[in-house]
Amino acid sequence: MAAMVRLLDQTDQIVETVYQRKNDAELQRDREFHSSLKIQAWFRGCRTRSYMHHLNSSALRIQKRWRGFLGRRYFRILVKNSVLIMKLNFYNSCATMVQKMWRGYYVRKYVYNYYSRKRYLEALQIKNEIVRSELEEYAEQQEQERRRKQEKEEKARREHLAKKNHYLISTEVIPGIFNSPFLPYPTDTEYMLRAVRPLLHEKKKKSEKPFDPTCKSYDLPRPKMLPPLPPKPQGPFRNPADVQEQRYKPFQPTLRVATSFTSLEEARQKMKDYEWVTRLNDNIFEPFSRRDTKYEPLLHTTSEYGHLPYGFRYYREEYLDRHLSTQPFKSVVPPIPIFEKLNDTFSQGQV
Repeated sequence: MAAMVRLLDQTDQIVETVYQRKNDAELQRDREFHSSLKIQAWFRGCRTRSYMHHLNSSALRIQKRWRGFLGRRYFRILVKNSVLIMKLNFYNSCATMVQKMWRGYYVRKYVYNYYSRKRYLEALQIKNEIVRSELEEYAEQQEQERRRKQEKEEKARREHLAKKNHYLISTEVIPGIFNSPFLPYPTDTEYMLRAVRPLLHEKKKKSEKPFDPTCKSYDLPRPKMLPPLPPKPQGPFRNPADVQEQRYKPFQPTLRVATSFTSLEEARQKMKDYEWVTRLNDNIFEPFSRRDTKYEPLLHTTSEYGHLPYGFRYYREEYLDRHLSTQPFKSVVPPIPIFEKLNDTFSQGQV
């Protein structure tokens, strides 16, 4: 039994040894196979690379020779064209020089004359000076004409102003503001006032309506009425009469607009004006613009025989020896006691 066991053990060892050797042989065979593959790949790669290098070097040599041939050919053509262009430029410059010399000679000999050109320029300069002097003279004439026109307008304006302010002229008794007693002689304005006639006021047309400063904007005439509205249309609309009344509703200013801030002062001034207008006077107060009688100019200003000494017959300062008494003049109507009593009160009220 022990021998059998020992035999089996030996058999197992032998089998294991055989299998182990077989595995080692397989491994060795695989190693040799891969090694041979590497050697073959390296050899084939070297052979292919050497062949490709040979092909590339051959192609480069062929391309180099062909490109060199084409380059030398193009270079010969370029040199030929460059030489042709250089020759053409040289010939053109020579031809230009010849033409320039010939044209200059021809113009100087047959076309252009220096002395005639010089005479022409001198005559042109003289003509320019003449024209310039004429233009300056014309400009001076225009300036004088403009100055005369301006002086004429200024004179007309001063005459109109003197006519308008003719009431400022001096008299024999009272000197005017333009004839100061402190000056040795009157001013130019005084002489102008003596030389012109007073301005006559023209009567306004009756159709012309005078300006009313108390007229308000809502007192102006209203425009034409709009066309009436049609009958009440169908729908929820208001009555046309109510709409018409609302449309033409009069303007109702507020209290601030209707009344003036200075109404009290205006009423007082209006009362004073009314008292002054309705004072005791024989002449009815009428504005100057509404006078129907023709304006009669003064005798001493409109006489064709010149200026008359104003006041030599009607003023007592001229003949003092004709006074009947040395006492001052008395009023025609004796003073009224009630007015004497209320004089101070009335004067204070006026102030």
